[in-house]
Amino acid sequence: MELTLLGTGAPTGLPRPDCPCAACARALGPQARAATALLVDGTLLLDLTPGAAFAAARAGHSLAGVRQVLLTHPHEGPPVEVPAGLPQPGRVPDGRELALLTGHRVRALAMDAPGTGYAVTGPDGLRLLYLPPGGAPAGLEVPVEPYDMVVADVVGRPDALAKLRAVGAAGPTTDVIAVHLDHDVPPGAELRRRLAAAGARAVPDGTTLAVGAYDEVPDVPRRTLVLGGARSGKSVEAERRLQAFPDVLYVATGGSRGGDAEWAERVAAHRERRPGSWRTAETCDLVPLLREDGPPLLIDCLSLWLTDAMDAVDAWDDAEWADGGERALRTRVEELLAAVRGTRRTVVAVSNEVGSGIVPATASGRRYRDELGRLNAAFAAECEHVLLVVAGQALTLRE
Repeated sequence: MELTLLGTGAPTGLPRPDCPCAACARALGPQARAATALLVDGTLLLDLTPGAAFAAARAGHSLAGVRQVLLTHPHEGPPVEVPAGLPQPGRVPDGRELALLTGHRVRALAMDAPGTGYAVTGPDGLRLLYLPPGGAPAGLEVPVEPYDMVVADVVGRPDALAKLRAVGAAGPTTDVIAVHLDHDVPPGAELRRRLAAAGARAVPDGTTLAVGAYDEVPDVPRRTLVLGGARSGKSVEAERRLQAFPDVLYVATGGSRGGDAEWAERVAAHRERRPGSWRTAETCDLVPLLREDGPPLLIDCLSLWLTDAMDAVDAWDDAEWADGGERALRTRVEELLAAVRGTRRTVVAVSNEVGSGIVPATASGRRYRDELGRLNAAFAAECEHVLLVVAGQALTLRE
């Protein structure tokens, strides 16, 4: 089964008309995207958008062979004149299946938001899932045979991909293509970086793909360290990296700090951002979690883990530090690093970068700064991917 993406942008396209934002200003030339529309084997058109016939011609195809036009959007789409010879666009009711004379079968999936999703099975048995903008499948049954390709709003609804993965509908060899791309993420390198973290990719308008070809499926890094200063956006970046995966265990190392209202507000803000399917564990006992199999771990953060570890060995006292405290801390850090090195889980860890600011006035403060710098460097050495977040912008240090 062959798929040509006549457009890959949001319903209004990218750049948005008359939008002055920085993302739209950069969405020029090959970064510009028309509204998403898919041409399957030259016979099935999913979503009729303005300029579809010209887009097909630019991609080296014609719409003359199209036998069925189906709509996915919650409305009937923008006012579009149906090109001569093209069937009138229609919609398959949720749960119903349409059999085409070409051998394709199209089943309509109910969404958790207005719109229609389509599962297309080609004459060769390969399976494609196409979801509308802002929608995720509703009521998926377990188990589900994995699709060969998923074409969806990965940026706007990463949880849709997480739901598909949770029931097996998206597996390790599923090619995930991001469409309905809008100005929420700057085009180019930043878009590619975010999609790669979700195990997805984007392609230019006019690209033709062979469903079932897995060569381009990106590998998701198993271990990632996200560094940054205070309020840099490091936690948001870390959470974003796992939004497309189900059953994430969020490991909060800071504890509840009973009676501290300001800390409680910080914790509440973090919880509000997380997907509802994520679980939370408040603990600094990271080694057992890393050693056991399970869903992805998000550890936030290593700097608070180090505070707890230094408390445990009384590292703040100079005499205790010299009389075994330093050795005890080194042992704890080595155990943690060994667990990270051997873990089979996907891990995203957050830590503070504190060595670039004011030198602490106390010996204990300088000790903590030095030990955190050592911990960050050693932890980073065990990770495939390391990021530094500055002013909300993620800079790749290792990939």
